[in-house]
Amino acid sequence: MMNLVKDPWLPMRMRDGSVQALPISHICADDVLDFALPRADFQGAAYQFAIGLLQTAFAPKDSTQWVERFKQAPTQQELELDLQAVEHAFNAEGSGPLFMQDFESLSEQKPSNIAGLLIDAPGENGIKNNTDHFIKRGVCDQMSLEMALLALFTLQINAPSGGAGHRVGLRGGGPLTTLVMPADSDAPLWQKLWLNVINRESWVYEDPDFSDGSVFPWLAPTRTSEKKGSEVFHDHVHPLHMFWAMPRRIRLDVKNHEGVCAITGQTTSNIVSDYRTQNYGYNYSGNWTHPLTPYKGDPKKPDGDWLSAKGQPGGIQYKIWDALTFSSEENAQKCARVVGHFERISEGNPRVFKKVVTSLWVFGYDMDNMKPRGWYSTTMPLFQFDPEQQTDLLLEVKRLQKLSGDALWHLRTQVKAAWFESPSDTKGDMSFIDLEFWQRSETSFFNAVSQLMDAVDDGSEVLPSATANVWLGQLQHTVLDLFDEYALSELGSERTMLKRIEARRALCGWLFGGKDIKKFKQEYQVEEQQEVMS
Repeated sequence: MMNLVKDPWLPMRMRDGSVQALPISHICADDVLDFALPRADFQGAAYQFAIGLLQTAFAPKDSTQWVERFKQAPTQQELELDLQAVEHAFNAEGSGPLFMQDFESLSEQKPSNIAGLLIDAPGENGIKNNTDHFIKRGVCDQMSLEMALLALFTLQINAPSGGAGHRVGLRGGGPLTTLVMPADSDAPLWQKLWLNVINRESWVYEDPDFSDGSVFPWLAPTRTSEKKGSEVFHDHVHPLHMFWAMPRRIRLDVKNHEGVCAITGQTTSNIVSDYRTQNYGYNYSGNWTHPLTPYKGDPKKPDGDWLSAKGQPGGIQYKIWDALTFSSEENAQKCARVVGHFERISEGNPRVFKKVVTSLWVFGYDMDNMKPRGWYSTTMPLFQFDPEQQTDLLLEVKRLQKLSGDALWHLRTQVKAAWFESPSDTKGDMSFIDLEFWQRSETSFFNAVSQLMDAVDDGSEVLPSATANVWLGQLQHTVLDLFDEYALSELGSERTMLKRIEARRALCGWLFGGKDIKKFKQEYQVEEQQEVMS
């Protein structure tokens, strides 16, 4: 009988480049660098599984112990000893409660193919209407038990709407996850995980009961939600429940015979081809603030619910970087609790973290109701700063982001003016311009923010004039380069060329003399940039 705490099941990448399936207690070994899952969403889920396990059974009592364990990982024996308290909740097969599976057997429900657990697999309508263009039906008829469990966990923590009574995840469908990571990819896995564990002084909660279902919902009968008033709010369960929330009622059908896993391509002795599901599981509602996810509120409704940040078309760009790294009541935004925790820890231990360069790993699905539009994963810089400086920093960062957004709007508007006779009436997806703009201007944005951080450390409250000058120049050239590529790449007729030149002149008029540009130059004493016309 496989147990996810005791037995080897997660593939881990070793320092010598090999991949080995090891027990979870090996995450503290210095020669273990990372997980090695065959799917990007499974990789993110493995991190959340391990972080949740550490926070649940191995959380440090205070910041001092947190720092000690960051500098020196525990031994495998120490970790195994503490994990024994939760072993009973992590059985993957056999009798009794099973990990992330419904308390009932659901034996009366019709079996479904295991591919249905994959968020990006086509649903019944996709197969019926022959719209499964990218993820084909029948490509995942069976999985190993290990991969089926990861698919199940991935679904439970990201669950989108799934039809009548098939509940959405605790964070909403397709939430963004933000993890603090060492910039050094050769850092041991232990540090990558531990940076996202919160000490018990910073996050105060009662000692958990690991047997009554308040932390692990599958240990007790499901709180079904057929009727109104059956919603589950944050004060109904233990705070650690957030790592193990279970909105979907699912049971895996495990067969003990050999077969080839469609996910890994490897032969396995435990095959899962089907699962059974029933609707009306846990219906999470109200104000939840999951430790790994940023949230956004309504400044005009301070008592309203906070909504988790979600993946959006066009990917994860620096236009939302401030919301991923800063908390602000005025702007009604909360970075993930783990991000705020690390910022406080590093500020209180400058000697330890002076040379520890960190980044922010941001990932998640972009969902359109129950249909995934894409999976996004990126890393962004994470700067260390004094919390007292946050208000000034946030104000400056938002100014840079706003000017970038304004520049993109003018670029898109003038490209349409160059292309179409009636640009205001033109429909169509222009997001490819947005994506290219954000990607090309990202480096100059973060360079400016880095120099802003240095200036604030030296006592300044605003972006240095020289930095503002360079950043504005780079922004102007990026916009013009993109316009020229999209609007002037073909000669066309004399009439169309005249139209495109007029659009370029209008774009330059804003870039070098628009109201917002003039205001930016005045505030930061920026030198006049020479208008580029060709």
